[in-house]
Amino acid sequence: MAGLLNAANLGIADPRLGNEPDAIGTTNEHRASISHQVAPPDLHGHRTIYLDNSIKFEDYHYWANRSREVEKHMQVGNLGFAGIFNLLIGKVNKKQVVETTAESDRSPTPPDEKHPVDEKGIRGEKTDKWGITETEWEHAQRATRTATWGSIFYLITTDILGPTNVPWAISQMGYGPGAALYTSFGIMAYYSGMQLWKIFIGLDSTRHPMRNYGDVAFRIFGSWARIGVNVLQSFQFFLNICLLIESNGQGLAQMAKGKSGNGFLCFVAAEAIFMALGFVFGQIRTLQRLSFLANIAIWLNVIVIISTMAVVYSYPPNYDASFLTYGTPKGPVRTSTNWPEGTDLKDRINGLMNCVFAYGGATLFNELMAEMRRPYDFWKGFLFAEVFIFCCYIISGMVVYNAQGQFTYNPSYQGIPFSAYSWQTLGNAISFITGLIAALLYGNIGVKVFYSSVLRDVFRFPPLDQKTGKWLWVGIIPVYWGLAFVVAAAVPQISNLTSFVGALCILQFSYTFPPMLIVGYNIQKDAMLPEEEFNPITGEVKRVDGGFKRWIRGYKKKWALNTFDVLYSLAALATAGLGLYTSTTAMADAFNNTSITSFSCQNPAG
Repeated sequence: MAGLLNAANLGIADPRLGNEPDAIGTTNEHRASISHQVAPPDLHGHRTIYLDNSIKFEDYHYWANRSREVEKHMQVGNLGFAGIFNLLIGKVNKKQVVETTAESDRSPTPPDEKHPVDEKGIRGEKTDKWGITETEWEHAQRATRTATWGSIFYLITTDILGPTNVPWAISQMGYGPGAALYTSFGIMAYYSGMQLWKIFIGLDSTRHPMRNYGDVAFRIFGSWARIGVNVLQSFQFFLNICLLIESNGQGLAQMAKGKSGNGFLCFVAAEAIFMALGFVFGQIRTLQRLSFLANIAIWLNVIVIISTMAVVYSYPPNYDASFLTYGTPKGPVRTSTNWPEGTDLKDRINGLMNCVFAYGGATLFNELMAEMRRPYDFWKGFLFAEVFIFCCYIISGMVVYNAQGQFTYNPSYQGIPFSAYSWQTLGNAISFITGLIAALLYGNIGVKVFYSSVLRDVFRFPPLDQKTGKWLWVGIIPVYWGLAFVVAAAVPQISNLTSFVGALCILQFSYTFPPMLIVGYNIQKDAMLPEEEFNPITGEVKRVDGGFKRWIRGYKKKWALNTFDVLYSLAALATAGLGLYTSTTAMADAFNNTSITSFSCQNPAG
């Protein structure tokens, strides 16, 4: 999540953009009627398909196994040249997938009054109050799942990739430790992602579909976990907007100097301009029209990365920006194979937290798997994406650090000096456009997640599709963006603020929560006994025991792996605490030792 365009994946090849994300906080009747996509209400006629505490783990697991068996026989096709081209340009195939009856999850079931069977022993079709049969529901659910593992490779890459902070992170760690830590965190990010994959394929089904990280937490630990995850996810989006306001404020102030260098735009005023754009465009509640723009934005970012690597060897570093932000005195460029001379533990941890930020994509992995025709194939796209992302990070990070050494700046394109104004402006102009698109996506989804999980669920606010809800949206957006502006202007330190976001939010979703969730999943799955019964017709579960005894039995089944994951989760939590401490103390040190002040007209980027 290093590129500050990471929510853009919600708008790339995602058939639910404008439907499911934009339906957060609305009524189910509205969800059923939004746009042309198939989105029928749930079989129970209300929101309990997501939040029904009466549904047991065995219920979720049974239907997940049934769905996986059906998916084994599905044809997902191959990419081919046309498919790859469509992925690259973000084209969505709007033709809905139609299944045959043989693909249905139905199976022979005992007859009863409510569920008669035909002469073949197949359970009859009972309709809900909307007149939708169970098979129609299953078909509709599968019709919205069209992504293959090839498209998942593309989506994960565009979500995570964005190495503009990698050169600075390596400058705090040196060649050796930088390469080692980016490798280690990349491996552990893959391990955690595979844990989320295992949980998803074990609990998701067409009968009980999962959509997001909050659904995973809810099905394993309950409503309190879902609310906590959703609030933290929304807060992460909010802090990402703060970073975007800050980085684009710096870029706008740099561009305002003009080629002659005589122009001037107050830094805090530049941030206010970006905030004002958020006020205006943030009123758009439906984001489906941003899909194509979000895809273009990814490739514009690639242009910035390549041009930065090409320019840094033709021009000296941006000494002014490095001195203003980091207090680095002008001198010869120095690089280090080990921990750089003059750096302390605080600097190294901040570099490490920027490394964590770079792999922060797990927040949205569940949304991606929810789009797959065959979720079991997720691991293929994920593996190739991780390898590709790692190579891009190492190459771009080492190339820029080798050229600029201790003067490496974050973001890297703003480390291009004023003498190369055209190249500097190219990076700033492109990033301003992509940053605004990303900020709209972050703000839209962030507000809706918070509105749904806190304001609606806890304080019983009205749905967003009602008149009162629409007016609340109009009022919330300026407050949301205004608060983001205050934070960005108060802490004009991109590197330290990035470290803070990485430690508080991204590290949890990528490294702390997955092992914690997989332990809860393993315990409940392994605690099931052969003599216990689950009735798929009624949803009733007959268990031999419950409580602490059951949890102990489930834990002992994979005690070594569960213990490792518990320690892994605790270690990640401790690292997060260390990151929060070092990032906040680094902020204080920067205010004390540099000329940067809160709400200042002076541009930290020079």
